[in-house]
Amino acid sequence: MVPADFRIAKAPLRPAAALIALAILAVLGGGLLSACSSAGDSRLTVFADPGQYDYYSCDQLTAQQKYWEGREQELKQLMAKAEQSTGGAFVNVIAYQADYVSAKEQLQVLAATARAKKCTTAET
Repeated sequence: MVPADFRIAKAPLRPAAALIALAILAVLGGGLLSACSSAGDSRLTVFADPGQYDYYSCDQLTAQQKYWEGREQELKQLMAKAEQSTGGAFVNVIAYQADYVSAKEQLQVLAATARAKKCTTAET
């Protein structure tokens, strides 16, 4: 038997009050996180500079888009070929994956810039 002096007093928490507190916390947390996001077209990239093509003309954007589409296809073919060999997944990660992601991001930045400038490209 534990003496009354050593018992830890716990206030009973009602389930409804706990759910209300959790709902308020979720709404406030969601509001804080949504305030950090940007509205509209997000141009967050790791390998590509979002402002790199801002001063390009529509013709220059089209030429760059063709180059990066070709580079993406080339890397995709190299990755497919490497997958067929032993250790191909390792080769893909080491040799091709960063370049492939970079090419895809360049294409995203080019497409966003072309849309902003209202250029007519093969994609738009």
